[in-house]
Amino acid sequence: MSAPTEQSPATPPATLTVHVGKHPDEPNVMDPALITDPFRGYGALREQGPVVRGRFVDDSPLWFVTRFDEVREVLRDQRFANNREHSESSAGEDPMTRMLKMFGLPEELNVYFLGSILNQDAPDHSRLRRLVSRAFTARKITDLRPRVTEIADALLDRLPEYAEDGVVDLIEHFAYPLPITVICELVGIPEEDRAQWRIWGADLVSLEPERLARTMIPMIEHIHELIGRRRAALTDDLLSELIRAHDDDGGRLSDVEMVTMVLTLVLAGHETTAHLIGNGTTALLTHPDQLRLLRDDPALLPRAVHELMRWCGPVQATQLRYATEDIELAGAPISRGEAVQLSLVAANFDPRHYDDPERLDITRHPAGHAENHVGFGHGMHYCLGATLARQEGEVAFDRLFSRYPGVRLAVAPEELRRDPLPGSWRLSSLPVRL
Repeated sequence: MSAPTEQSPATPPATLTVHVGKHPDEPNVMDPALITDPFRGYGALREQGPVVRGRFVDDSPLWFVTRFDEVREVLRDQRFANNREHSESSAGEDPMTRMLKMFGLPEELNVYFLGSILNQDAPDHSRLRRLVSRAFTARKITDLRPRVTEIADALLDRLPEYAEDGVVDLIEHFAYPLPITVICELVGIPEEDRAQWRIWGADLVSLEPERLARTMIPMIEHIHELIGRRRAALTDDLLSELIRAHDDDGGRLSDVEMVTMVLTLVLAGHETTAHLIGNGTTALLTHPDQLRLLRDDPALLPRAVHELMRWCGPVQATQLRYATEDIELAGAPISRGEAVQLSLVAANFDPRHYDDPERLDITRHPAGHAENHVGFGHGMHYCLGATLARQEGEVAFDRLFSRYPGVRLAVAPEELRRDPLPGSWRLSSLPVRL
C-alpha cells in the first residue's frame, strides 16, 4: 500500500526491511519505513499478524496491534491502561518517562506531559472529561457552526494576500488558523496570544529536544499567568469553567490538572484538525472523481470527512497502553505491565474489514450509521473533540472548494513534503494555486 497522495496503491511487502535501534529483528516506531510511508510499513506489519513484537522510541519492547478487530477490542478493554502505574508493573521505568529523559526535559515538567486527561484512566479520566464535555456536546458544536463558517470565509478571503508567484501555502494560511482560532475562542485564549500558541504547538510536536526545551517552561508559565488574569474576571469560556471547578467546587481540579487541561485542549484541538484539513484537501485534489462527487452533492460532506479520517487521518497510532494483567490477545501472550501501541493506520486499511481499503470512496460510510473507522479512537478515550473536528473539516472543505473552485496543487503530489514524525501523517506545507 502506498502513501495516499499517490493514485495507484501498490501491494504491501511481505516484511518490513528497514530498521533502527539495537534490535534489527524487531520493528521500531522510529524505523524510516514506518515514518515515511506508514501505509506500506504498518500494512506490512498487519500482514505479519494482528499482534507483532516491536520497539518504542527508547528501544524498549512493546506490542504493535495492527488489525481492525483487535485494535477496537483493545480500545474498549479497560484491562489496558493509559497510566502505567495502574498496571502495577515492576518491569523498570515507564517508557514515556525514559523518552522525556531522552529529550532532555527537566524532570519537574514530566507531570505536565504525563498527567493530562490523555494519560488517565477511570475514575480520574471520567472526572476530568465531565468537567469539559459540556463544551463539546452535539448541540454546542451545532450552535458554533456559523462562527466556524465566518472564520473560514474570512481566512479564505485573505488567501490571495499571501500568494507568491500565484502560489499560497494552505497549511500556513488556512488549515492551521481555522482550528486554532476556533479552539482558542472556545477555551478563552486571547487573540494576541494565539500566534505564540501556533509556535509552541509546532515545537512540541517536532520532538526536537532543543525546541521542546525552549518551549515547555514559557508555555506553562504563560498558562499559569493566563489563569491568574482570567480568575480576576471570569467569563463564560471554558477556562473560566475550569477555574470555577478548581476554586469553588470542592477541589475537583488540581493546579497541574488545570494547566494540563488547557495545554491538551488547545494543542489537540488544532494540531490534528489542521492536518485533517491539509491531508483531506490533498486527497480530494488528487482524486478529481471524488471531488466532483462532493461538488455535485454537498450533502456527502459528513460521509466524506469520515472517509478522509480513515484514508489519510493525521493520527496514525495511539499512545502506549499497558496491560494491567496477563492477557492473551489474538494468540499473543501480553504480560502484566507490557506496553502495546495500536496502529490506527493499519486498522483503517485492514482488508479483513473493508472492501478495497486502498480506494478513496467518500460514499463508503453509510449516512447516519456509527463510525466505521478508528481515526478518532474508540471506547472510553474516544476523541473528546471529534464532533468539533468533523464540523471544522466539513466547513473547511465546503468553503474552500466553493470560494476557489479552480484550486489546484502547485507541485506534483510526489513533491509534497511531510514532517517525519512517528505515528503522524502531516504536511509541512501545501502549496496551491487558487
